[in-house]
Amino acid sequence: MFGYYFTIGLIYLIIGFAVALLSYYVFKKDVPGKFIGALIIALIGSYLGGILQYFFKNIIDYLTHINNAVNIFPPLITSIILVWIFAGISRKNR
Repeated sequence: MFGYYFTIGLIYLIIGFAVALLSYYVFKKDVPGKFIGALIIALIGSYLGGILQYFFKNIIDYLTHINNAVNIFPPLITSIILVWIFAGISRKNR
């Protein structure tokens, strides 16, 4: 059972890291704290997306599952949205 939850947490961690890399280095989003700020927000968004998956399970069940265990779309979408919002708010405050 530990291996199951460890795998899910590790996948969410990888998704958050990938979103931070993409947002900071590829799309050049100006985020306070540079890459570390983007990473923290993306990780929060990734895990928040995993939590939201349980609340909207009926809708999200139609999306693809990896290994019939982990749905990657909620953490991916939520972490992207949070980094986008965080970058937008930080731009307005300057």
